[in-house]
Amino acid sequence: MDAAAAYAHCEYITRTQAGNFYWGIRLLPRPKRRALCAVYALAREIDDIGDGDLPTEAKARALGAARERLADIRPDAEEPVMAALGHASRQLPIPLSAFGELIDGVEMDVQGTTYETFDDLVVYCRRVAGTIGRLSLGVFGAENMDRAAPLADALGVALQLTNILRDVREDFENGRVYLPREDLERFACTLDPDAPPSPRFAEMMHFQTSRAGEWFDEGLRLRPMLDPRSSACAGAMAGIYRRVLRRIERDPAAVLRGRVALPAWEKALVAAQSLAGG
Repeated sequence: MDAAAAYAHCEYITRTQAGNFYWGIRLLPRPKRRALCAVYALAREIDDIGDGDLPTEAKARALGAARERLADIRPDAEEPVMAALGHASRQLPIPLSAFGELIDGVEMDVQGTTYETFDDLVVYCRRVAGTIGRLSLGVFGAENMDRAAPLADALGVALQLTNILRDVREDFENGRVYLPREDLERFACTLDPDAPPSPRFAEMMHFQTSRAGEWFDEGLRLRPMLDPRSSACAGAMAGIYRRVLRRIERDPAAVLRGRVALPAWEKALVAAQSLAGG
């Protein structure tokens, strides 16, 4: 497939479906922007299998097929996402094997995995989001990739922890609870979005937001290792999610009412500040 058409397809998917990430991705120069859109497009396809309406067994089969499709990432692939990724991976050191780890994480969702401890949850977060951090680093580039990779992974974990806190009600309604059981027990909380919020729930959420903030602090050590435009991209993505995290910290009960989100103007402001070096 023609590379330009394949990239255009991936950019369309990212622009229309990556509500937060595209504000950062658009700050990249064109070659890196196209490559990161290709990464996002495949990650989105994999995530959509786990989040879709298929029965569990059908989802498992679809994820197995997605794993087999990873061998089709090549510039001459017929599917535009595979063609774009094949082209991008010839130009940049994108660790394509991380997509296999992403599938491992989505399989945990399909299997209905629950999390007794925070360490258990971190395994999941590394698979579904740390992988995206490392794939993104392959696009960004860094002088010392070995030092940068764990930081990119940590930034991905921070973003996923924020997603989990933001989506408490939506996940609960879909039969998923990601908050570690040990934390709910520690704060004597029972997760029930329809029940009146309690002081114990607020305390538990403050604990969660503080811990996620520590992962952001670690992950953002990556920024000085990147070129200015890549640093701006990572900073914009992290900045948007940190603002979401602060909103949850100010009003923990908001997550029981629905998804916490920023208006478009605020996302644009964060992106502009990041590009300016903030």
